Amino acid sequence: MVDIKVLKQFSAGLSVLYVEDDLEIQMIMGSYLKKLFDSVVLASDGEEGLELCKKNAFDIIITDISLPKMDGSEMIAKIREFNEKVAILITTAHIDSNYLMEAIKAHVDGYIIKPFDNDMLNIELLKVSEKIQKFKENTIYKLHLKEQTKQMQENYDKTIYSIVELIEQRDTYTAGHSKRVAYYSTLIAQEMGCSDDDIRLLYQAAILHDLGKIETPDSVLLKPKKLNAIEYTLIQEHVSVGYKLLNNIPMFKNMAQIVYQHHERYNGKGYPNGIQKEEILPLSRILMVADSFDAMTTNRIYKGKKSIEEALQEIEELSSIQFHPEVVCVAYKALKNIKIEDNINQLPKTVLEEERFAYFYKDPLSELYNKNYLDVVLSENRYNQTFKYLLFFMIHNFAKFNIKHGWDKGDILLKEFANILSIHTDGALIFRIFGDDFVILSKELVNTTAAEKVLDELIQKNELTYTKKRTDLTKTKVSQLSDVPFLR
Repeated sequence: MVDIKVLKQFSAGLSVLYVEDDLEIQMIMGSYLKKLFDSVVLASDGEEGLELCKKNAFDIIITDISLPKMDGSEMIAKIREFNEKVAILITTAHIDSNYLMEAIKAHVDGYIIKPFDNDMLNIELLKVSEKIQKFKENTIYKLHLKEQTKQMQENYDKTIYSIVELIEQRDTYTAGHSKRVAYYSTLIAQEMGCSDDDIRLLYQAAILHDLGKIETPDSVLLKPKKLNAIEYTLIQEHVSVGYKLLNNIPMFKNMAQIVYQHHERYNGKGYPNGIQKEEILPLSRILMVADSFDAMTTNRIYKGKKSIEEALQEIEELSSIQFHPEVVCVAYKALKNIKIEDNINQLPKTVLEEERFAYFYKDPLSELYNKNYLDVVLSENRYNQTFKYLLFFMIHNFAKFNIKHGWDKGDILLKEFANILSIHTDGALIFRIFGDDFVILSKELVNTTAAEKVLDELIQKNELTYTKKRTDLTKTKVSQLSDVPFLR
Protein backbone atom coordinates (compact mmCIF):
# COMPACT_ATOMS: atom_id res chain seq x y z
CA MET A 1 0.00 0.00 0.00
CA VAL A 2 1.36 3.42 -0.97
CA ASP A 3 1.89 6.00 1.77
CA ILE A 4 -0.16 9.05 0.62
CA LYS A 5 2.35 11.41 2.22
CA VAL A 6 5.12 9.89 0.11
CA LEU A 7 2.94 10.12 -3.00
CA LYS A 8 2.22 13.80 -2.33
CA GLN A 9 5.94 14.48 -1.94
CA PHE A 10 6.67 13.14 -5.40
CA SER A 11 3.54 14.59 -7.06
CA ALA A 12 4.16 18.09 -5.73
CA GLY A 13 4.63 20.62 -8.53
CA LEU A 14 3.47 18.23 -11.25
CA SER A 15 0.66 18.99 -13.72
CA VAL A 16 -1.81 16.40 -14.99
CA LEU A 17 -4.17 16.18 -17.97
CA TYR A 18 -6.98 13.68 -17.39
CA VAL A 19 -9.02 12.65 -20.46
CA GLU A 20 -12.25 10.72 -19.79
CA ASP A 21 -15.59 10.87 -21.61
CA ASP A 22 -17.68 9.41 -18.76
CA LEU A 23 -18.47 12.60 -16.85
CA GLU A 24 -19.27 10.82 -13.59
CA ILE A 25 -15.94 8.97 -13.62
CA GLN A 26 -14.21 12.18 -14.76
CA MET A 27 -15.63 14.11 -11.82
CA ILE A 28 -14.70 11.44 -9.22
CA MET A 29 -11.23 10.78 -10.61
CA GLY A 30 -10.56 14.48 -11.24
CA SER A 31 -11.47 15.32 -7.65
CA TYR A 32 -9.10 12.61 -6.38
CA LEU A 33 -6.22 13.77 -8.58
CA LYS A 34 -6.62 17.39 -7.43
CA LYS A 35 -5.87 16.24 -3.88
CA LEU A 36 -2.51 14.94 -5.06
CA PHE A 37 -1.28 17.20 -7.88
CA ASP A 38 -0.83 20.97 -8.04
CA SER A 39 -2.57 21.28 -11.41
CA VAL A 40 -5.22 18.99 -12.91
CA VAL A 41 -6.91 19.79 -16.24
CA LEU A 42 -9.88 17.75 -17.48
CA ALA A 43 -10.85 16.85 -21.05
CA SER A 44 -13.79 14.83 -22.40
CA ASP A 45 -12.53 13.56 -25.78
CA GLY A 46 -9.33 12.93 -27.74
CA GLU A 47 -9.47 16.11 -29.82
CA GLU A 48 -9.86 18.30 -26.74
CA GLY A 49 -7.01 16.45 -25.02
CA LEU A 50 -4.72 16.92 -28.02
CA GLU A 51 -5.42 20.66 -28.26
CA LEU A 52 -4.75 21.14 -24.54
CA CYS A 53 -1.40 19.33 -24.91
CA LYS A 54 -0.41 21.64 -27.76
CA LYS A 55 -1.04 24.69 -25.55
CA ASN A 56 0.23 23.38 -22.20
CA ALA A 57 3.24 21.44 -20.96
CA PHE A 58 1.82 18.64 -18.83
CA ASP A 59 4.00 16.31 -16.81
CA ILE A 60 1.50 13.43 -16.88
CA ILE A 61 -1.35 12.48 -19.20
CA ILE A 62 -3.93 10.00 -17.90
CA THR A 63 -6.33 8.93 -20.63
CA ASP A 64 -8.94 6.35 -21.49
CA ILE A 65 -8.27 4.41 -24.71
CA SER A 66 -11.93 4.41 -25.83
CA LEU A 67 -12.81 8.08 -26.47
CA PRO A 68 -15.20 9.98 -28.78
CA LYS A 69 -14.02 12.09 -31.76
CA MET A 70 -10.44 10.76 -31.50
CA ASP A 71 -9.61 7.59 -29.58
CA GLY A 72 -6.87 7.51 -26.95
CA SER A 73 -4.38 5.60 -29.10
CA GLU A 74 -4.55 8.17 -31.92
CA MET A 75 -4.34 11.06 -29.48
CA ILE A 76 -1.26 9.55 -27.81
CA ALA A 77 0.42 8.98 -31.19
CA LYS A 78 -0.13 12.64 -32.18
CA ILE A 79 1.13 13.89 -28.83
CA ARG A 80 4.27 11.78 -29.19
CA GLU A 81 5.03 13.58 -32.45
CA PHE A 82 5.81 16.79 -30.56
CA ASN A 83 6.37 15.60 -26.99
CA GLU A 84 8.26 12.34 -26.50
CA LYS A 85 8.97 12.86 -22.81
CA VAL A 86 5.52 13.36 -21.30
CA ALA A 87 4.47 10.48 -19.04
CA ILE A 88 1.31 8.69 -20.17
CA LEU A 89 -0.92 6.31 -18.24
CA ILE A 90 -3.92 4.68 -19.90
CA THR A 91 -7.15 3.64 -18.19
CA THR A 92 -9.39 0.94 -19.63
CA ALA A 93 -12.09 -1.52 -18.64
CA HIS A 94 -10.76 -3.92 -21.28
CA ILE A 95 -7.95 -6.45 -20.81
CA ASP A 96 -8.14 -8.15 -24.20
CA SER A 97 -5.22 -8.33 -26.61
CA ASN A 98 -6.24 -5.37 -28.80
CA TYR A 99 -6.15 -2.88 -25.95
CA LEU A 100 -2.94 -4.26 -24.45
CA MET A 101 -1.18 -4.24 -27.80
CA GLU A 102 -2.34 -0.64 -28.35
CA ALA A 103 -0.71 0.18 -25.02
CA ILE A 104 2.56 -1.39 -26.12
CA LYS A 105 2.61 0.43 -29.45
CA ALA A 106 1.78 3.78 -27.81
CA HIS A 107 4.86 3.63 -25.55
CA VAL A 108 2.80 4.33 -22.46
CA ASP A 109 4.28 4.31 -18.96
CA GLY A 110 1.61 2.06 -17.49
CA TYR A 111 -2.07 1.18 -17.50
CA ILE A 112 -4.83 1.18 -14.89
CA ILE A 113 -7.77 -1.23 -15.11
CA LYS A 114 -11.29 0.05 -14.44
CA PRO A 115 -13.07 0.07 -12.06
CA PHE A 116 -10.27 1.89 -10.27
CA ASP A 117 -8.62 0.26 -7.29
CA ASN A 118 -7.11 3.04 -5.14
CA ASP A 119 -4.09 0.99 -4.12
CA MET A 120 -3.20 0.06 -7.71
CA LEU A 121 -3.94 3.64 -8.87
CA ASN A 122 -1.64 5.08 -6.21
CA ILE A 123 1.11 2.63 -7.12
CA GLU A 124 1.01 3.74 -10.76
CA LEU A 125 0.81 7.43 -9.82
CA LEU A 126 3.72 7.11 -7.41
CA LYS A 127 5.75 5.20 -9.96
CA VAL A 128 5.30 7.79 -12.70
CA SER A 129 5.58 10.81 -10.36
CA GLU A 130 8.80 9.51 -8.87
CA LYS A 131 10.18 8.93 -12.34
CA ILE A 132 9.40 12.50 -13.44
CA GLN A 133 10.94 14.07 -10.35
CA LYS A 134 14.13 12.12 -10.84
CA PHE A 135 14.19 13.15 -14.47
CA LYS A 136 13.97 16.79 -13.45
CA GLU A 137 17.04 16.53 -11.25
CA ASN A 138 19.79 17.76 -13.56
CA THR A 139 22.61 16.14 -11.62
CA ILE A 140 21.28 12.66 -12.31
CA TYR A 141 19.76 13.37 -15.73
CA LYS A 142 21.85 10.81 -17.61
CA LEU A 143 21.40 8.18 -14.93
CA HIS A 144 17.67 8.69 -15.00
CA LEU A 145 17.63 8.46 -18.79
CA LYS A 146 19.17 5.01 -18.54
CA GLU A 147 16.71 4.09 -15.83
CA GLN A 148 13.84 5.25 -18.02
CA THR A 149 15.04 2.98 -20.81
CA LYS A 150 15.29 0.09 -18.38
CA GLN A 151 11.84 0.85 -17.01
CA MET A 152 10.42 0.99 -20.51
CA GLN A 153 11.90 -2.43 -21.21
CA GLU A 154 10.34 -3.73 -18.02
CA ASN A 155 7.01 -2.19 -19.02
CA TYR A 156 7.24 -3.89 -22.40
CA ASP A 157 8.09 -7.19 -20.76
CA LYS A 158 5.39 -6.95 -18.10
CA THR A 159 2.73 -5.97 -20.62
CA ILE A 160 3.57 -8.67 -23.13
CA TYR A 161 4.01 -11.30 -20.41
CA SER A 162 0.63 -10.33 -18.99
CA ILE A 163 -0.86 -11.32 -22.33
CA VAL A 164 0.82 -14.73 -22.02
CA GLU A 165 -0.65 -15.09 -18.54
CA LEU A 166 -4.07 -14.20 -19.93
CA ILE A 167 -3.66 -16.93 -22.53
CA GLU A 168 -2.70 -19.53 -19.95
CA GLN A 169 -5.59 -18.45 -17.73
CA ARG A 170 -7.89 -19.06 -20.71
CA ASP A 171 -6.13 -22.31 -21.50
CA THR A 172 -6.24 -24.14 -18.17
CA TYR A 173 -4.95 -27.28 -19.80
CA THR A 174 -1.47 -25.84 -20.57
CA ALA A 175 -0.99 -23.46 -17.63
CA GLY A 176 2.72 -23.09 -16.90
CA HIS A 177 3.64 -24.60 -20.27
CA SER A 178 5.49 -21.51 -21.58
CA LYS A 179 7.68 -21.15 -18.50
CA ARG A 180 8.59 -24.83 -18.55
CA VAL A 181 9.45 -24.67 -22.25
CA ALA A 182 11.62 -21.60 -21.60
CA TYR A 183 13.43 -23.47 -18.83
CA TYR A 184 14.01 -26.59 -20.94
CA SER A 185 15.16 -24.45 -23.86
CA THR A 186 17.71 -22.74 -21.63
CA LEU A 187 19.11 -26.07 -20.37
CA ILE A 188 19.55 -27.39 -23.92
CA ALA A 189 21.07 -24.13 -25.17
CA GLN A 190 23.57 -24.06 -22.31
CA GLU A 191 24.57 -27.65 -23.02
CA MET A 192 25.06 -26.76 -26.69
CA GLY A 193 27.40 -23.91 -25.74
CA CYS A 194 25.20 -21.06 -26.98
CA SER A 195 26.21 -17.52 -26.07
CA ASP A 196 24.59 -15.74 -23.12
CA ASP A 197 22.86 -13.34 -25.51
CA ASP A 198 21.39 -16.21 -27.54
CA ILE A 199 20.27 -18.02 -24.39
CA ARG A 200 18.55 -14.87 -23.15
CA LEU A 201 16.89 -14.35 -26.52
CA LEU A 202 15.76 -17.97 -26.68
CA TYR A 203 14.31 -17.80 -23.17
CA GLN A 204 12.22 -14.75 -24.10
CA ALA A 205 11.09 -16.32 -27.37
CA ALA A 206 10.09 -19.50 -25.54
CA ILE A 207 8.04 -17.53 -23.01
CA LEU A 208 6.21 -15.92 -25.93
CA HIS A 209 6.04 -18.87 -28.32
CA ASP A 210 2.28 -19.40 -27.82
CA LEU A 211 1.43 -15.68 -27.84
CA GLY A 212 -0.65 -16.11 -31.01
CA LYS A 213 -3.16 -18.30 -29.15
CA ILE A 214 -4.75 -15.09 -27.95
CA GLU A 215 -6.71 -15.16 -31.24
CA THR A 216 -7.54 -18.88 -31.09
CA PRO A 217 -11.31 -19.43 -30.53
CA ASP A 218 -12.24 -20.69 -27.06
CA SER A 219 -14.02 -23.66 -28.59
CA VAL A 220 -10.66 -24.83 -29.92
CA LEU A 221 -8.23 -23.54 -27.29
CA LEU A 222 -10.26 -24.83 -24.34
CA LYS A 223 -11.20 -28.18 -25.85
CA PRO A 224 -9.78 -30.73 -23.38
CA LYS A 225 -9.52 -33.58 -25.87
CA LYS A 226 -8.09 -34.33 -29.29
CA LEU A 227 -8.80 -31.78 -31.99
CA ASN A 228 -10.40 -32.68 -35.29
CA ALA A 229 -8.79 -31.72 -38.58
CA ILE A 230 -10.50 -28.32 -38.85
CA GLU A 231 -9.75 -27.43 -35.24
CA TYR A 232 -6.13 -28.45 -35.70
CA THR A 233 -5.87 -26.15 -38.71
CA LEU A 234 -7.31 -23.29 -36.65
CA ILE A 235 -4.84 -23.75 -33.82
CA GLN A 236 -1.95 -23.83 -36.29
CA GLU A 237 -2.76 -20.20 -37.03
CA HIS A 238 -1.32 -19.22 -33.63
CA VAL A 239 2.18 -19.35 -35.10
CA SER A 240 1.45 -16.73 -37.77
CA VAL A 241 -0.52 -14.56 -35.34
CA GLY A 242 2.29 -14.62 -32.79
CA TYR A 243 4.82 -13.73 -35.49
CA LYS A 244 2.80 -10.71 -36.63
CA LEU A 245 2.32 -9.42 -33.09
CA LEU A 246 6.02 -9.69 -32.24
CA ASN A 247 7.27 -8.44 -35.60
CA ASN A 248 5.29 -5.21 -35.17
CA ILE A 249 7.10 -4.36 -31.92
CA PRO A 250 10.73 -3.25 -32.43
CA MET A 251 11.93 -4.61 -29.08
CA PHE A 252 10.51 -8.06 -29.84
CA LYS A 253 11.25 -8.19 -33.55
CA ASN A 254 14.33 -10.41 -33.09
CA MET A 255 12.17 -13.09 -31.45
CA ALA A 256 9.50 -13.15 -34.16
CA GLN A 257 11.24 -15.56 -36.54
CA ILE A 258 12.22 -17.93 -33.71
CA VAL A 259 8.58 -18.18 -32.67
CA TYR A 260 7.43 -18.40 -36.29
CA GLN A 261 9.49 -21.53 -36.95
CA HIS A 262 8.99 -23.54 -33.76
CA HIS A 263 6.46 -25.90 -35.38
CA GLU A 264 8.52 -26.59 -38.49
CA ARG A 265 10.13 -30.02 -38.89
CA TYR A 266 13.51 -31.29 -39.93
CA ASN A 267 11.87 -33.31 -42.75
CA GLY A 268 9.93 -30.29 -44.04
CA LYS A 269 6.50 -31.57 -42.95
CA GLY A 270 5.88 -28.95 -40.29
CA TYR A 271 4.02 -25.64 -40.45
CA PRO A 272 3.45 -22.85 -41.39
CA ASN A 273 5.90 -22.91 -44.34
CA GLY A 274 7.21 -26.47 -44.52
CA ILE A 275 10.87 -25.43 -44.39
CA GLN A 276 13.45 -28.06 -43.49
CA LYS A 277 16.91 -28.86 -42.13
CA GLU A 278 19.27 -25.87 -42.06
CA GLU A 279 16.53 -23.51 -43.25
CA ILE A 280 15.18 -23.59 -39.70
CA LEU A 281 16.86 -21.16 -37.30
CA PRO A 282 19.22 -22.77 -34.73
CA LEU A 283 17.30 -21.35 -31.76
CA SER A 284 13.98 -22.55 -33.24
CA ARG A 285 15.45 -26.04 -33.44
CA ILE A 286 16.03 -25.98 -29.69
CA LEU A 287 12.58 -24.55 -29.00
CA MET A 288 10.98 -27.35 -31.08
CA VAL A 289 12.51 -30.02 -28.84
CA ALA A 290 11.73 -28.22 -25.57
CA ASP A 291 8.11 -27.63 -26.62
CA SER A 292 7.58 -31.27 -27.57
CA PHE A 293 9.33 -32.55 -24.44
CA ASP A 294 6.93 -30.62 -22.20
CA ALA A 295 3.92 -31.89 -24.15
CA MET A 296 5.18 -35.46 -23.76
CA THR A 297 5.82 -35.20 -20.01
CA THR A 298 2.55 -33.48 -19.09
CA ASN A 299 -0.74 -35.28 -18.52
CA ARG A 300 -3.33 -34.67 -21.21
CA ILE A 301 -6.93 -35.77 -20.96
CA TYR A 302 -6.63 -37.75 -24.16
CA LYS A 303 -3.29 -39.35 -23.22
CA GLY A 304 -1.17 -40.02 -20.16
CA LYS A 305 2.19 -38.40 -19.67
CA LYS A 306 5.45 -40.11 -20.51
CA SER A 307 8.32 -40.48 -18.12
CA ILE A 308 11.40 -38.35 -18.76
CA GLU A 309 13.22 -41.40 -20.09
CA GLU A 310 10.33 -42.32 -22.40
CA ALA A 311 10.05 -38.75 -23.71
CA LEU A 312 13.77 -38.50 -24.43
CA GLN A 313 13.68 -41.87 -26.16
CA GLU A 314 10.82 -40.68 -28.41
CA ILE A 315 12.74 -37.50 -29.20
CA GLU A 316 15.74 -39.61 -30.17
CA GLU A 317 13.53 -41.77 -32.41
CA LEU A 318 12.36 -38.58 -34.15
CA SER A 319 15.90 -37.39 -34.83
CA SER A 320 16.30 -36.37 -38.50
CA ILE A 321 12.51 -36.66 -38.87
CA GLN A 322 11.03 -33.97 -36.63
CA PHE A 323 14.10 -32.75 -34.78
CA HIS A 324 17.63 -31.73 -35.75
CA PRO A 325 20.21 -34.36 -34.81
CA GLU A 326 22.60 -31.90 -33.16
CA VAL A 327 19.86 -30.81 -30.73
CA VAL A 328 18.72 -34.37 -30.04
CA CYS A 329 22.32 -35.34 -29.22
CA VAL A 330 22.47 -32.96 -26.26
CA ALA A 331 18.81 -33.05 -25.17
CA TYR A 332 19.27 -36.28 -23.21
CA LYS A 333 22.20 -34.91 -21.24
CA ALA A 334 20.47 -31.56 -20.63
CA LEU A 335 17.08 -32.94 -19.53
CA LYS A 336 17.67 -36.39 -18.05
CA ASN A 337 17.98 -35.22 -14.43
CA ILE A 338 15.25 -32.58 -14.27
CA LYS A 339 12.33 -32.93 -11.88
CA ILE A 340 8.77 -32.54 -13.13
CA GLU A 341 5.85 -31.85 -10.82
CA ASP A 342 3.45 -34.77 -10.55
CA ASN A 343 0.38 -32.56 -10.27
CA ILE A 344 0.60 -31.03 -13.77
CA ASN A 345 -2.62 -32.15 -15.46
CA GLN A 346 -5.64 -30.92 -17.36
CA LEU A 347 -8.31 -31.29 -14.71
CA PRO A 348 -9.91 -28.11 -13.31
CA LYS A 349 -8.71 -26.91 -9.90
CA THR A 350 -11.01 -23.92 -9.32
CA VAL A 351 -14.71 -23.14 -9.72
CA LEU A 352 -13.92 -20.98 -12.76
CA GLU A 353 -11.98 -23.80 -14.41
CA GLU A 354 -14.84 -26.21 -13.68
CA GLU A 355 -17.24 -23.85 -15.43
CA ARG A 356 -14.94 -23.76 -18.47
CA PHE A 357 -15.07 -27.54 -18.51
CA ALA A 358 -18.86 -27.27 -18.49
CA TYR A 359 -18.63 -26.07 -22.10
CA PHE A 360 -17.69 -29.62 -23.03
CA TYR A 361 -18.66 -31.86 -20.16
CA LYS A 362 -21.90 -30.79 -18.48
CA ASP A 363 -25.30 -32.37 -18.95
CA PRO A 364 -27.67 -29.54 -20.02
CA LEU A 365 -30.73 -31.08 -18.34
CA SER A 366 -29.43 -31.79 -14.85
CA GLU A 367 -26.45 -29.37 -14.90
CA LEU A 368 -24.34 -32.23 -13.55
CA TYR A 369 -21.30 -33.59 -15.34
CA ASN A 370 -21.85 -36.17 -18.08
CA LYS A 371 -20.45 -39.61 -18.80
CA ASN A 372 -17.63 -38.25 -20.96
CA TYR A 373 -16.25 -36.29 -18.04
CA LEU A 374 -16.63 -39.28 -15.73
CA ASP A 375 -14.36 -41.28 -18.05
CA VAL A 376 -11.91 -38.35 -18.10
CA VAL A 377 -11.72 -38.21 -14.30
CA LEU A 378 -11.45 -41.98 -13.95
CA SER A 379 -8.62 -42.02 -16.48
CA GLU A 380 -6.76 -39.28 -14.59
CA ASN A 381 -7.48 -41.06 -11.30
CA ARG A 382 -5.19 -43.87 -12.40
CA TYR A 383 -2.24 -41.59 -11.70
CA ASN A 384 -3.17 -39.68 -8.57
CA GLN A 385 -5.86 -41.79 -6.83
CA THR A 386 -7.64 -38.60 -5.78
CA PHE A 387 -11.06 -40.26 -5.73
CA LYS A 388 -11.57 -43.45 -3.72
CA TYR A 389 -15.27 -44.23 -3.99
CA LEU A 390 -17.78 -44.57 -6.82
CA LEU A 391 -21.45 -44.59 -5.78
CA PHE A 392 -24.26 -45.39 -8.25
CA PHE A 393 -27.94 -44.45 -8.00
CA MET A 394 -29.89 -46.31 -10.68
CA ILE A 395 -33.56 -45.50 -11.32
CA HIS A 396 -35.63 -48.45 -12.59
CA ASN A 397 -38.43 -48.52 -15.18
CA PHE A 398 -37.93 -44.87 -16.06
CA ALA A 399 -38.75 -45.51 -19.73
CA LYS A 400 -42.25 -46.63 -18.70
CA PHE A 401 -42.62 -43.50 -16.59
CA ASN A 402 -41.83 -41.35 -19.64
CA ILE A 403 -44.36 -43.23 -21.76
CA LYS A 404 -47.07 -42.88 -19.12
CA HIS A 405 -46.46 -39.29 -17.96
CA GLY A 406 -44.54 -37.71 -20.85
CA TRP A 407 -40.94 -36.62 -21.36
CA ASP A 408 -41.47 -33.21 -19.77
CA LYS A 409 -42.48 -34.71 -16.43
CA GLY A 410 -39.63 -37.17 -16.77
CA ASP A 411 -37.18 -34.30 -17.19
CA ILE A 412 -38.61 -32.57 -14.13
CA LEU A 413 -38.15 -35.73 -12.07
CA LEU A 414 -34.54 -36.14 -13.19
CA LYS A 415 -33.80 -32.52 -12.31
CA GLU A 416 -35.28 -33.03 -8.84
CA PHE A 417 -33.26 -36.20 -8.37
CA ALA A 418 -30.06 -34.41 -9.45
CA ASN A 419 -30.79 -31.42 -7.20
CA ILE A 420 -31.28 -33.63 -4.15
CA LEU A 421 -27.93 -35.35 -4.74
CA SER A 422 -26.20 -31.99 -5.21
CA ILE A 423 -27.62 -30.56 -1.99
CA HIS A 424 -26.75 -33.54 0.18
CA THR A 425 -23.32 -34.56 -1.20
CA ASP A 426 -21.18 -31.47 -0.79
CA GLY A 427 -17.60 -31.84 -1.99
CA ALA A 428 -18.18 -34.76 -4.34
CA LEU A 429 -18.40 -34.85 -8.14
CA ILE A 430 -21.82 -35.90 -9.44
CA PHE A 431 -22.58 -37.21 -12.92
CA ARG A 432 -25.70 -38.12 -14.88
CA ILE A 433 -25.12 -41.15 -17.12
CA PHE A 434 -27.21 -43.44 -19.31
CA GLY A 435 -30.15 -41.03 -19.06
CA ASP A 436 -31.59 -42.13 -15.69
CA ASP A 437 -28.53 -43.17 -13.63
CA PHE A 438 -26.39 -40.99 -11.38
CA VAL A 439 -22.84 -41.43 -10.10
CA ILE A 440 -21.13 -39.82 -7.11
CA LEU A 441 -17.34 -39.79 -7.18
CA SER A 442 -15.77 -38.90 -3.84
CA LYS A 443 -12.49 -38.75 -1.98
CA GLU A 444 -14.05 -40.10 1.21
CA LEU A 445 -17.12 -42.20 1.99
CA VAL A 446 -20.20 -40.04 1.45
CA ASN A 447 -23.04 -40.27 3.96
CA THR A 448 -26.15 -40.37 1.78
CA THR A 449 -28.71 -41.02 4.53
CA ALA A 450 -30.25 -37.55 4.30
CA ALA A 451 -30.28 -37.65 0.50
CA GLU A 452 -31.88 -41.10 0.41
CA LYS A 453 -34.67 -40.01 2.75
CA VAL A 454 -35.71 -37.30 0.31
CA LEU A 455 -35.07 -39.49 -2.74
CA ASP A 456 -37.26 -42.25 -1.32
CA GLU A 457 -40.19 -39.85 -1.02
CA LEU A 458 -39.65 -38.54 -4.56
CA ILE A 459 -39.32 -41.99 -6.14
CA GLN A 460 -42.17 -43.63 -4.24
CA LYS A 461 -44.49 -40.71 -5.02
CA ASN A 462 -43.84 -41.34 -8.70
CA GLU A 463 -44.22 -45.12 -8.37
CA LEU A 464 -40.59 -45.85 -9.26
CA THR A 465 -37.71 -47.61 -7.55
CA TYR A 466 -33.97 -47.16 -7.45
CA THR A 467 -30.94 -49.09 -6.23
CA LYS A 468 -27.62 -47.94 -4.84
CA LYS A 469 -24.28 -49.63 -5.49
CA ARG A 470 -20.77 -48.66 -4.39
CA THR A 471 -17.31 -49.47 -5.72
CA ASP A 472 -14.09 -48.99 -3.74
CA LEU A 473 -11.59 -47.58 -6.23
CA THR A 474 -8.67 -48.39 -3.93
CA LYS A 475 -9.46 -52.08 -4.32
CA THR A 476 -10.83 -52.22 -7.87
CA LYS A 477 -8.88 -50.85 -10.85
CA VAL A 478 -11.27 -48.58 -12.76
CA SER A 479 -9.89 -46.52 -15.67
CA GLN A 480 -13.25 -45.96 -17.36
CA LEU A 481 -16.91 -46.55 -16.61
CA SER A 482 -16.99 -49.91 -18.37
CA ASP A 483 -14.43 -51.22 -15.84
CA VAL A 484 -16.94 -51.01 -12.98
CA PRO A 485 -17.63 -54.68 -11.99
CA PHE A 486 -21.44 -54.58 -11.85
CA LEU A 487 -21.65 -52.87 -15.26
CA ARG A 488 -19.70 -55.55 -17.12
